[in-house]
Amino acid sequence: MLEKFLSPDTYALIGQWALSFCKSLIIAIVVFIVGRWLIKWINKLFIKMLERSKVEESLYTFLTSVVSVLLWLVLAVILVSIFGIETSSFIALFASAGMAIGMALSGTLQNFAGGVMILIFKPYKVGDYIEAQGYAGTVKEIQIFNTIIRTPDAQTVIIPNGGLSTGTIKNYSKELYRRVDTEFHFAYGTDLEEVKQAIGEIQQACPQIVQQPVPDSPVVAAPWIGLKQLGESGVLVTTRSWCKSTDYWTVFFYMNETVYQQLKARGFMFPFNRMDVKIVDK
Repeated sequence: MLEKFLSPDTYALIGQWALSFCKSLIIAIVVFIVGRWLIKWINKLFIKMLERSKVEESLYTFLTSVVSVLLWLVLAVILVSIFGIETSSFIALFASAGMAIGMALSGTLQNFAGGVMILIFKPYKVGDYIEAQGYAGTVKEIQIFNTIIRTPDAQTVIIPNGGLSTGTIKNYSKELYRRVDTEFHFAYGTDLEEVKQAIGEIQQACPQIVQQPVPDSPVVAAPWIGLKQLGESGVLVTTRSWCKSTDYWTVFFYMNETVYQQLKARGFMFPFNRMDVKIVDK
């Protein structure tokens, strides 16, 4: 019946198209099988890399999903190109969609990128005491978009990861030891050697203060006392005491309270600013 409507040349064209389509289909099937195997192999390799890097669980799941989706998209574009379909339009569409989404979610993506960087490079971890973005506290949770800290007065602060990844962070828990600096004013005429001896005895009596240099930590030294400044109303004596990072505040308050109580009891004078007003009767 079709012979009345189709010429021999048309039959030849249909046969060529069918043969070409079958060849493309066979190639596409082979590429799909090989591509699926490669995707599984790449995913396994990527998972092993994440396991060796000890990436956080929340980031681990997200990254594996993103890599898998991207690989399948690449495979889909390759399969479409095998059948002779122009792929530049698909690529342009994906690029336009990605640009639009990126512009709409620029702040969110910045926080997400910051969260990824924090979870990978780990400038701090849960339990560390940090200071950043004008806040200081203990890290309670590290999320993809935010970091949650608890301040010493029991306030919960949620800080976007974008600012944390690009700003300055003080991590007070990163090092095992920390130096405690304290300063005390004494009146002019005070015997400096007696002051140093009295404060030295207080430092030696504190069990949290390291008394000798630590070989594993070159910066950790024995307690030190020195004259820092000659002020307007007295001399300024400074002390340096090393201790475990967890004992910082214990040593800080111990030094201030004990030095004040014991040296005052020994008769040392702590000066204060004052103004003398003289009234002249004309």
